[in-house]
Amino acid sequence: MTGLRHQLAELRGPDRPPRPLDARALAALAANPGCSRRALLDGAGVDKALLADALGAPSAFGQSQFALARGNVFEARVKADGGARLLRLVHERVGAADAPEPVAERVAAPDLAAAGPQGRTARTALALREAVESPGTWTFLDHPMLALDVAGSPAYLEPDAVVVHPDGSWTVVEIKSFPMIDGAADAAKVGAAARQAAVYVLALRQVADRLPGTPARVHDRIVLVCPKDFSNLPAASAVDVRKQLAVTRRQLDRLTRIEDIAAQLPPGTAFDPDLPPAELTAAVESVPATYAPECLAACELAFHCRDRSRAAGAVTPLGRPLRAELGGLTTV
Repeated sequence: MTGLRHQLAELRGPDRPPRPLDARALAALAANPGCSRRALLDGAGVDKALLADALGAPSAFGQSQFALARGNVFEARVKADGGARLLRLVHERVGAADAPEPVAERVAAPDLAAAGPQGRTARTALALREAVESPGTWTFLDHPMLALDVAGSPAYLEPDAVVVHPDGSWTVVEIKSFPMIDGAADAAKVGAAARQAAVYVLALRQVADRLPGTPARVHDRIVLVCPKDFSNLPAASAVDVRKQLAVTRRQLDRLTRIEDIAAQLPPGTAFDPDLPPAELTAAVESVPATYAPECLAACELAFHCRDRSRAAGAVTPLGRPLRAELGGLTTV
């Protein structure tokens, strides 16, 4: 174990496994690149929901169990025929005009099972390579595992699906349970899905760059699949994520590296929820935070950070537009 990994394990607390980052968390992390607190806690794999409870500011962030169950049922329905129906939707939205229509008997669906996230990542990379080396065939990757370097630490990501076209190009598929009514879905939810998918596209491009020969093309348009109107029938839309890609790439590049933040912590700092409240609060406050109202929809520690910002008279709870109007003022 490297020195950094050992330190991150100590920050989590004894016998606490790291909580893996997902694309939803990465999209939120990239939206607030100046927050050293979130960068360190996420990079160390700290369970922020447990931490918020221990700090006395429980989080209301996250999906309900009902929404999760509904999403799982819809996703299973979309993929029920081995991915052929899903691939037909992809073909309709972003497929080349001369590409053959996918049929169940001619769709490759490689087994991506392997031990641990590193094993699954390697197995996914192999499946993508084999698909590129077998042109003329549609390939359906169900819940592949990708790795993306985030602030010096690998984040393992699991998109709903990745499709390899007969020409060897790749498309990310996002399956969501919110409805698409008359061909349109809630703009805020589509935007969140696009930011999440952009993280997958970045990770896929890293995989493509490591393949021998000419890198495979990863489409700038992802396919968003949602229930049609109020039914369980799938509807699909192509979403251009070039803007989200540029923003996410730029903000991830600006993230302070985890080792630089960790090096500034007092000796013995830990974020173990079992610590006495005063000691835990002091540990959390030893890492600077950059609170903004948008954190309420994206971070489990938002209530704690908001309370601390208000108590200090900081301008950050007022929101970015008003902060810009206040110029160099930091408190009110």
